[in-house]
Amino acid sequence: MNQHHPQQSHRVIEIDTRLVRAGAVLTAAGAMVAGVGMAIGAYAVFTAGRRMIRDMDVPPTQQAAAKWQQAKEASRAGLQAWQSASDAQNGSLARPGAQN
Repeated sequence: MNQHHPQQSHRVIEIDTRLVRAGAVLTAAGAMVAGVGMAIGAYAVFTAGRRMIRDMDVPPTQQAAAKWQQAKEASRAGLQAWQSASDAQNGSLARPGAQN
């Protein structure tokens, strides 16, 4: 008895290497153009920010120092008000004749 093995056909993918190379070149060129575009955009934003800071009447460091001083003064005033209210409440409870 003779066994016949069916001949398996091996399919080979044929790739046009010219197209692959062209796609790689175009991808690289596109990446370079995108990189240059991002660099130009970043430069524009950076220079606009510097110009905005330069044109301010009060520099950001002085603004921050003034706000910090205001916050410290407000905190001190709040603490003094809280202590005054606490002392007044404690004083009214300690007075003779005050009801508990």
